[in-house]
Amino acid sequence: MLKKSLLIIFLVLLIDQVLKIWIKTTMQLGEEIHVFGSNWFIIHFTENEGMAFGMRFGGDYGKLILSLFRIFAVAGIGWYLLKLIKENTDKLYIVCMSLIFAGAIGNIIDSAFYGLIFNESYFNVAQFMPAEGGYGSFLHGKVVDMFYFPVLQGHYPSWLPLWGGDEFIFFRPVFNIADSSISVGVVMLIIFQKRFFKNKENEEVKEEITA
Repeated sequence: MLKKSLLIIFLVLLIDQVLKIWIKTTMQLGEEIHVFGSNWFIIHFTENEGMAFGMRFGGDYGKLILSLFRIFAVAGIGWYLLKLIKENTDKLYIVCMSLIFAGAIGNIIDSAFYGLIFNESYFNVAQFMPAEGGYGSFLHGKVVDMFYFPVLQGHYPSWLPLWGGDEFIFFRPVFNIADSSISVGVVMLIIFQKRFFKNKENEEVKEEITA
């Protein structure tokens, strides 16, 4: 199962980084492509400070703290994943953790290195390894997002408190392959949690019997 886990991680990272680098080196910030001419599937180039689906954690110190926290979290997930593989745990559970691990690494790569190897994308297409240097320091890069699915658009009813008359868009967040990998892994964990916990309970019972 180790080879399958490594393959999943490799493929997620490859697709994620190739797409991000293509977006970064061919599009300006805010530029978008309507896939198949649709208004519900849009490649929209945006960047965020490192949280999933464009969320923010303010300031330079917040960015640094977030990056360091994620590195430690990924190290923990990696250790746990190896433990699962060595213990020959449920294969689907390992797949879930591999997806989460790969997605977390994908966004950490952006945060750690993109500030060093790219210049800004404001009003121009970024260059890879520009002569004047990148736009940020180590761990202060921005995560590239591009998938935007405004499937439903409209306005809230005027009688609705607080949001009455405001624009409504579903699905509003812009995300990337790494975000998707994490989300798929988490959703699968939720859907199949009974199977995973049942297998774990059975293993514990077997250990008690053989002890």
